[in-house]
Amino acid sequence: MPHSHHSHSGQFCAHATCTLEEMVQQAISLKMDTFALTEHIPRDTADLYPEEVDAQKLVEIFDAYYPEALRLREKYASQITILIGFEGEWIRPSSHTIIKDLLSRYKFDFFVGSIHHTLTKPIDFDHDMYYEARTIAGGSDEDVFAAFFDEQYDMLKALTPPLVGHFDLIRLKSDDPERNWTTMPAVWEKIVRNLDFVASYGGILELNSSAIRKGMSEPYPKAEICKKGGRFALSDDSHATSQVGLNFSKVLSFVENTGIEEIHYFTPKTDNSFDTSSTNRISKNIIDHGSKLVIRIFTLSLSLQPILFSLNCGSSDRALFIFNNVEIAAITL
Repeated sequence: MPHSHHSHSGQFCAHATCTLEEMVQQAISLKMDTFALTEHIPRDTADLYPEEVDAQKLVEIFDAYYPEALRLREKYASQITILIGFEGEWIRPSSHTIIKDLLSRYKFDFFVGSIHHTLTKPIDFDHDMYYEARTIAGGSDEDVFAAFFDEQYDMLKALTPPLVGHFDLIRLKSDDPERNWTTMPAVWEKIVRNLDFVASYGGILELNSSAIRKGMSEPYPKAEICKKGGRFALSDDSHATSQVGLNFSKVLSFVENTGIEEIHYFTPKTDNSFDTSSTNRISKNIIDHGSKLVIRIFTLSLSLQPILFSLNCGSSDRALFIFNNVEIAAITL
């Protein structure tokens, strides 16, 4: 697909590789038309990862990220639309303060609201830390799942993020990451509550392909969550150039099989609000069309007409974009 809403670079993220410019260049080489830069926000000293030693250094890194993102957007403006955002953290009350400060100091196109910690413990770093959170929550996967979605609900209410990151990330280190959420009624109730709240303010859920890269059969979130409805955008959560657009062909198959009819993407912001309804202006209707997946890109503006693309993935991870029967791009997915 020609866009992704979630990325990190080794220049500004300790657990990633490659420079920010290399990430942008890779997206251009794959013929993407929109690529979002979403480096992590700084965290408090108590919440540093093992590879991090100084909270103030994280602040300095983020402050260096923003002007570099602006430079790259201007440099490559004729080749790709670059969105400038960040991935938020929600760990303790001070997280809200950090995010509000960033929003007051910088102009972002959007941001990703994510949960990487439950009960202040990282739940996607390794199994040991996940087990710590599970023990504190009560000892079972269902206990820590419930705690995760409660903290996610707090984050959603406080921030109303335009894009909700890896909605069910908590399953990554669990005993059975493929378990159907509906088999846990108490947890499922919290999931539905959160989905309803996201829908109430017009938020978008990312279809995050990194779950497939990490060994799972479906992106975040799982099919039973997506079938509850909502609005969706594509993300690769890339941490290296080799991960840009990775497994998007599998996500497209998932979209088709799950019955998702529209894919949204963000455009550069022209004011200081985060009105997520603006993504309605450009969305994608996905229709089964024989052996191909046909994507109709349209706008609600009466002055513009629908554009019809044909995306033929076949059995490989190459996608062929065709406009009016003329090949315009072939990208690795």
